Amino acid sequence: MNNIITYSLDKHRNMFAYPEDLRDYFYAEVNDHPYVEEPYRAESYAVGYLKKGSIKMCSGLVEKVVHAPSLITIGPSAIRSFSEDSKEMQMDIIFFKSDFFLENQANVFFLIQFDFFENSDKHDFQLTAESEETFKQIFKLIRTVLNVSNKHERSILRSYLYILIYEIDAVKALITSDPAVNPLFEKFRNALMKHFLRQRSVGFYADQLNVSRKYLSEVIKKHSGRTAGEWIDEAVILEAKVLLKNKSLTINQISDMLNFSSQSVFGKFFKTCTGSSPLDYRKNN
Repeated sequence: MNNIITYSLDKHRNMFAYPEDLRDYFYAEVNDHPYVEEPYRAESYAVGYLKKGSIKMCSGLVEKVVHAPSLITIGPSAIRSFSEDSKEMQMDIIFFKSDFFLENQANVFFLIQFDFFENSDKHDFQLTAESEETFKQIFKLIRTVLNVSNKHERSILRSYLYILIYEIDAVKALITSDPAVNPLFEKFRNALMKHFLRQRSVGFYADQLNVSRKYLSEVIKKHSGRTAGEWIDEAVILEAKVLLKNKSLTINQISDMLNFSSQSVFGKFFKTCTGSSPLDYRKNN
């Protein structure tokens, strides 16, 4: 059992006071964000255009205040929470499920290659006056197609989302110096998102990706500067830290949820990775 809640798309619709429907996407115009301070995940992707004011965002354990004009990009596995920073906040958000976006898409890893959806350090982008105008127009097009009955709505929206994602990636390229994406690294991250709660062996992921453990380790280290084992440990530790913030859970329960053989093994793992015991971490956070 995983006590970090995953919000469905309908849950998001209810949060923003939008009526339920059968579509696997929706557009929200927000003047009063329904702040959720309890960390959660979602079944959908979300791209928000912060037009006015500011908002406090916590992704993973990274907390920051995002100021308008900015974009916020969050994928399903990202653990997030939000709290108020400005009474004048205004934001438009497009939510969409991966199945909708990847319909007719040959590359099922298309979304995963954009780490701004999952990496807690890259969820927000401050916009210049020029780039803000670009995104203002894209969001206007998306809003229009969803507000006017059109038999090609899904296809048109999907096209706009492609443009939106590529434009975000272009903005990111101007302000970062990330190396080119490596397909094996992205497949590894995708497998890690699915299996890290139960599988902590580099060999498991190498088998999943049909490569040798040595080759996988070399590629991951070369591309990211961290070993595959460090990526696995980081995913587990982040999950553990978020769960430890939930005081209703015992450390033994958290150990079981993370599939450790005992609380003692979990404690040793946590202390090795963080320098403190789970109990000390809980007391100090």
